[in-house]
Amino acid sequence: MSEVKLAKNEGIKTESDYLRGTIVESLNDTSTGAVAKDDEQLLKFHGTYQQDDRDLRKQLKKEGKEKAFSFMIRVRVPGGVATPAQWIEMDRLMEKFGGNGILKLTTRQAFQIHGIIKGDLKQTIKEVNDTAMDTIAACGDVNRNVMVNPNPKISKTHAEVLAHAQAVSDHLTPQTGAYHEIWLDGEKVETTEEEAEPIYGKTYLPRKFKISFAIPPNNDVDVNGNCLSFVAIVEDGELKGYNVLAGGGMGMHHGQAATFPRIADVIGFTTPDKVVAVAENVVKVQRDYGDRTNRKHARLKYTIQDRGADWFRAELEKYQGFALEGPRPFEFETNGDAYGWIQDETGAWHCGLYVESGRVMDKVREGLLEIAKVHEGDFRLTGNQNVMISNVSDAKKPEIEALLAKYELDSWQRLSGLKLNALACVALPTCGLSLAEAQRFLPSVIEELEETLEATGLRHDAITMRMTGCPNGCARPYLAEIAMVGKAPNKYNVFLGGGFAGTRLNRLWKEMVPGDQLATILAPLFKEYAKERNEGEKFGDFVIRKGHVAEVTDCTQFNVKDKLPEA
Repeated sequence: MSEVKLAKNEGIKTESDYLRGTIVESLNDTSTGAVAKDDEQLLKFHGTYQQDDRDLRKQLKKEGKEKAFSFMIRVRVPGGVATPAQWIEMDRLMEKFGGNGILKLTTRQAFQIHGIIKGDLKQTIKEVNDTAMDTIAACGDVNRNVMVNPNPKISKTHAEVLAHAQAVSDHLTPQTGAYHEIWLDGEKVETTEEEAEPIYGKTYLPRKFKISFAIPPNNDVDVNGNCLSFVAIVEDGELKGYNVLAGGGMGMHHGQAATFPRIADVIGFTTPDKVVAVAENVVKVQRDYGDRTNRKHARLKYTIQDRGADWFRAELEKYQGFALEGPRPFEFETNGDAYGWIQDETGAWHCGLYVESGRVMDKVREGLLEIAKVHEGDFRLTGNQNVMISNVSDAKKPEIEALLAKYELDSWQRLSGLKLNALACVALPTCGLSLAEAQRFLPSVIEELEETLEATGLRHDAITMRMTGCPNGCARPYLAEIAMVGKAPNKYNVFLGGGFAGTRLNRLWKEMVPGDQLATILAPLFKEYAKERNEGEKFGDFVIRKGHVAEVTDCTQFNVKDKLPEA
């Protein structure tokens, strides 16, 4: 029998001494702004990506200089809940160490700081930890930031769900001492016993792993885009437990039919006291059965797609030693955010704010910093890159309202429904995978389309639109009613027909559309939708009913090229 050839990253992990590698040596090497190739992969487990400014590549190459290397740090925020003190510190760290003046809110409810030079990397991570947050496992082949949708209307349930999410996050955090040794000046404990990762093992997971918690009817965490999700079942105001969903995921590769996004399967129901055990054993099943030979086929979605949901449930129950109950009914109505003021059942106030593509900069940054200085509650980052000012008292509300007005943070009152439901990944210039623009370009596409929205009476209609610079799916494009996915410089594949609540995949509509033609080809669809939609019909449902695209019923056919209309 021939020996199975594992993916290169498997060897890097095996030889890394539990994620240490030669990171310390790379950090101390002043001859380059980069780190060694293997360390570049290991750094992801510690929460940082090596990047370079792609806007400068050609000029630097022409001058015979090294790429403009820098690092992006991702800070875990389980459930997206941060204190005002933590917000202030993240703003300070971005100002002190960041290179672009932007504090980034991610699609997984985390913070990102871009443009950190190698010489500042250790100090930045140390100071992040001083805020009672960390960066470990924000990236890499482990469980990443655990998401929870805010749902401020049911404060008691949100608090319970947040506690369960935090417990899962803590339990699945890697146990290696490498993080403290490298970044926090901890000493390596000398022992005759080999270090161990009780859940992950020496080679961790085959690929990244994502977990979310959602409280219906809101699905802003997009449970179907996660490897594992827990959907809260609330009856008569009491949290009874969670439906367990597994096998969702977004990433795929252009023209490779064996790769595709996938909607999660509902596996069963569990009570709150067993959530951590279920999460641990789902991870263990993927650890043992996930594909370690091909990283493009290594996510849990492929493990379940290949073997079946029934097999997965049986194997999971074998690992955990108890059976799941049958799933309970639930329904999602939206995966958008709640904007403006909402009062919860305890009387506390919450205000949802729009942050374009999650870029906290300029006046938005100034205003949020001033609010953080007087706010006594918390901030909640959303899965749509926005922020909610939460737990505001009656006494504090007028002061917060005045700051919102002063810094024009009440923009939700003036923006179109399309803009308020738009999402974009970082893309250029820092993402090494990006084929086209996203966050820097999407606003101009929306601005052009808003002329049509105004003319057709659709200005306030909520339509989900997402743009990514590549097909990997960081902004979860394949669940949107409209998605534009980078295929080449300034060229996009356009997808239509996703479910408004994130419960259905969309389908490829047109290929290789030039960026300056995106609004032109979409405008007629909006006009048709305004004239011919049924009462209450969502845009994604409409384009399927009218035959612009067929509904996706088999995810394995998602990336199979069909005969397409000309762009």
